[in-house]
Amino acid sequence: MQELLEKIDSYKQEIEASSVLNAEEVEAFRIKYLGTKGLVKAIMGEMKNVPNEQKKQAGQLLNEFKVFVETKFEGLKAQFENNDSDASHIDFSLPGDAVAVGTRHPLSIVRNRIVSIFKRLGFAIAEGPDIEDDWHNFGAMNLPEDHPARDMQDTFYINQNPSWLLRTHTSSVQARVMENQKPPIRVICPGRVYRNETISARAHCFFHQVEGLYIGENVSFADLKQTLYFFVQEMFGKDIKVRFRPSYFPFTEPSAEMDISCLICEGEGCNVCKHTGWVEILGSGMVHPKVLENFGIDSNKYTGFAFGMGVERITQLKYRVNDLRLYSQNDIRFLQQFTGAV
Repeated sequence: MQELLEKIDSYKQEIEASSVLNAEEVEAFRIKYLGTKGLVKAIMGEMKNVPNEQKKQAGQLLNEFKVFVETKFEGLKAQFENNDSDASHIDFSLPGDAVAVGTRHPLSIVRNRIVSIFKRLGFAIAEGPDIEDDWHNFGAMNLPEDHPARDMQDTFYINQNPSWLLRTHTSSVQARVMENQKPPIRVICPGRVYRNETISARAHCFFHQVEGLYIGENVSFADLKQTLYFFVQEMFGKDIKVRFRPSYFPFTEPSAEMDISCLICEGEGCNVCKHTGWVEILGSGMVHPKVLENFGIDSNKYTGFAFGMGVERITQLKYRVNDLRLYSQNDIRFLQQFTGAV
């Protein structure tokens, strides 16, 4: 038994002092100590020479020695398994890993395009809060509390008495601009708006608008028409056809809706244009004198025009999207189709 203890101590010192320089030397260590003819198996064979009353103690010592050797081997092996920094194994001529590049959302692409077109015409950008008071959203826009046109916009109210609501249009931004700025005024107002509508392929409870306002001396309906003609030609191409239809909005008089020839059927009639060959893209008109007077602007001296469009509708026509719900579902299959757009 004493001889066995001395051998184990001697082998432990030898193994503790062992070092290796490469994976080949690690394998040589394994064969020498843990192989089928290795030192551990040989010393295990000496159990037969141990007296019976000492076999239990000897077995514990031999098992501890075997674990010691296996632990040392695993440590040596790990040095080379985890060492990937050897420059000789790196091929610097290989191409790099592809980096996935994101893209703007289609609504952001079209919104930025709209803003860019009107900025070239001298329009500045104005923004306002999503939560508005009743006056800026309705009252200032010639929509008093008992006005029937309010029924056209089923509203999300945050509070009543006083009334606070999620804005139903970005006309509230125009109101704030007229409240704080004297003519001449030339702004566009992009932003998200909210209405309590049933969600479907053609409508949603939130959407995006870009509204425009121009107030100055001698501003006419002809100025409005030429501004919008320029916009649609820049957005959809020079061959696009345009028509104006009389309409009604409380904050403009006279008012008109603007249609363009359907891009999907090229004016021949389809489900998108309801077989008319025309698609409405925006509402417009001359600013109502009452709206000007609400902000202390002399309606005898100044006139102006305003217009508003839904970004979703423009995007639908630009990219032929047939369901407005796709814009907010975050479906990667839909969004990846716009990776080529900037």
